[in-house]
Amino acid sequence: MAEEVNNQVEGNYSASNIQVLEGMEAVRKRPAMYIGDTGERGYHHLVYEVVDNSIDEALAGYCSMIDVIINKDGSLTVNDNGRGIPVDMHPTQHKPAVEVVLTILHAGGKFDGSNYKVSGGLHGVGVSCVNALSDWMKVEVKRGGKLHHIEFSRGHVTKPLEVVGDCGEETGTKVTFFPDHTIFSCHAFKWEILCARLRELAFLNKGVTIHFRDDEGEAHHEETFHYEGGIDEFVEYLNTNKKPLSPVIHFEGQKESERLDGKYLIQAEVSMQYNDSYSTLEQTYCNNIHTIEGGTHLSGFRRALTSTIKSYGERNKIIKEKELASLSGDDMREGLTVIVSVKVPQPQFEGQTKTKLGNGEVDGIVAAIVSDKLNTFFEENPAVAKTIIEKTLLAARAREAARAARESTRRKGVMDGLSLPGKLRDCSERDPAKTELFLVEGDSAGGSAQTGRDRATQAILPLRGKVLNVEKARIDRMLANAEIRTLITAIGCGFGEEWDVSKARYHKIVIMTDADVDGAHIRTLLLTFFYRKMPELIEKGYVYLAQPPLYKVERKKKSEYVLTDAELTEKLLTLGLDDFEVKAKDGRVLEKEEAKSLMTLLAEIEETSKALEARGYKAEELLKDETQQGGGASILRKLFSSLSAFGYEAQDYFGGELKKLLDDVRAHGKQGLSVYRFKGLGEMDAEELYSTTMDPTKRRMLRVKLNDAVAADQMFSLLMGDEVEPRRKFIEDNALNVRNLDF
Repeated sequence: MAEEVNNQVEGNYSASNIQVLEGMEAVRKRPAMYIGDTGERGYHHLVYEVVDNSIDEALAGYCSMIDVIINKDGSLTVNDNGRGIPVDMHPTQHKPAVEVVLTILHAGGKFDGSNYKVSGGLHGVGVSCVNALSDWMKVEVKRGGKLHHIEFSRGHVTKPLEVVGDCGEETGTKVTFFPDHTIFSCHAFKWEILCARLRELAFLNKGVTIHFRDDEGEAHHEETFHYEGGIDEFVEYLNTNKKPLSPVIHFEGQKESERLDGKYLIQAEVSMQYNDSYSTLEQTYCNNIHTIEGGTHLSGFRRALTSTIKSYGERNKIIKEKELASLSGDDMREGLTVIVSVKVPQPQFEGQTKTKLGNGEVDGIVAAIVSDKLNTFFEENPAVAKTIIEKTLLAARAREAARAARESTRRKGVMDGLSLPGKLRDCSERDPAKTELFLVEGDSAGGSAQTGRDRATQAILPLRGKVLNVEKARIDRMLANAEIRTLITAIGCGFGEEWDVSKARYHKIVIMTDADVDGAHIRTLLLTFFYRKMPELIEKGYVYLAQPPLYKVERKKKSEYVLTDAELTEKLLTLGLDDFEVKAKDGRVLEKEEAKSLMTLLAEIEETSKALEARGYKAEELLKDETQQGGGASILRKLFSSLSAFGYEAQDYFGGELKKLLDDVRAHGKQGLSVYRFKGLGEMDAEELYSTTMDPTKRRMLRVKLNDAVAADQMFSLLMGDEVEPRRKFIEDNALNVRNLDF
């Protein structure tokens, strides 16, 4: 009876309920444990695991060329000229070694240290996880003069290893896989994400060539990465569009470390350069793995940098005694771009995704190497040392001025976290996970937003004029700006030394600006502030961009809101093609979807031609000029090449026939329609603004994500920094990608 009662209480929970997952099934059941998540990040992490194996071959001195290809069917291929995965029979598993490596967790050649002195993939679950999480995988191995082939599906062999040809003296491994879309929410590889990682690997492994090609997308991207200068070139690349204050300072060294299981040689390589910006960019790597959360190699570098600058400055009378105590590590890293790369046998990472290095001995080794080499550099280059220290002192003075201003402001009751800014219209809910802060351009729109909002969960903060460009301002000037102070206080996380993201008062911070040039500028200024001064808000996914409509379309007393010009064009063309016959050049009547494709193409040709004319070019002449390659001419040729699929030629457009067809379809679509264009948020009444832009059940918002920190840093420096020429060139190169400069 007692046992029966217990079963009832425990819900019949007994030994039979204990499920034992073995091998590949464990990975498929809990994929996030092995690759981080099943979204975009995890989808691309599959590629990194395969490429890292090829890079490990390069680290061992056996691989010089890696090809990465996004195939037309959406699969991905990684092909290298390394030694090739062994194909002989495993002594205990009685299977070919390549099958063991790809189907058994914790199976690999990196544990004993004989084949790979250093390696990123040390858990032995990397490529086998990729196999488990792939709908199918095909592997070819060139080894021993023979070409071997084996196939898998979801971690299990579907075609056993067989010899399919000869390969002469060539060696290498080719892995092609298609991720299992029943597991991943992301269903396509993105060029930009993979490009950033592959470029990074080429910088970190000087002399290795990585060729990347995308055969799936229409653009058919292709790029080759090869850097003989290694991480020195990496630093120069990171500092593009920034004005350097020092040469690239490079030093490296190695020291032996002793552990319980033996002695190991740890290598450290550092490349650093100061620039005139006020931000810091630190990129750290262990065995080529980007440790985005830093770790002991970063802490060792920081400690050595601080002590070396202080001791050199004091010794050479550049830093006064009273200034010495007030100097902080942040002051010494202002305007610094640095790469710290270490090679560590048997590294200890936090988790399979390797975001933080934990080896304690690395801190002291890196610190010793940096202290010794940097001090020597300063002694040999006193002018550079003085420039760096003077920048450090300016940063310290600005920080002290900002602290004093903050204390003064706090005494007035503005930044103590208790007294919120007067123009903030707060919400009643106090759970940050349920609240939203709308940063609204102008008092007029702020008034409409305040009236129409959900007062329980939505707070409104109107912003007057342009926010300060923090890319060009030190902390003291920034905190002297009223709008910035108001913003900091409203968000509630504090600032600088007092920063604590857990104190954020809202988990949705929504930038809501007009859909015009001024609105775009204010949006960019706010994004610059968040990226440079509060990056954790972006990392946690708290920052959003509102998407207010650009048009209101009325028909038969019914209103519909349209977000963009492209959506309006699509709507007009769709309506215009009702009861409208469109023919190809040969007279064939086009099906509705074909006709829509033709009309969309003609609209794009029209927009591109207008953009060219605004820059002083005539599209027809540019198209005919064979000396014009790239830029607008290239875009036009691609568009007119697509037009030829319908049997039409450029002359049919420039002669007026196709222009008239496009105008006729649009005019037909506009019949009975009234199209109103909003010039700003202030033109909407409270109910209209709420229903189109703020209502959680109807609105569309964009979440700001940080996929590539390097690209983001370069873009903010380019758009918001002091260097004018690179910005002008960027605008000229990308002008044709902008369809409506005034929105």
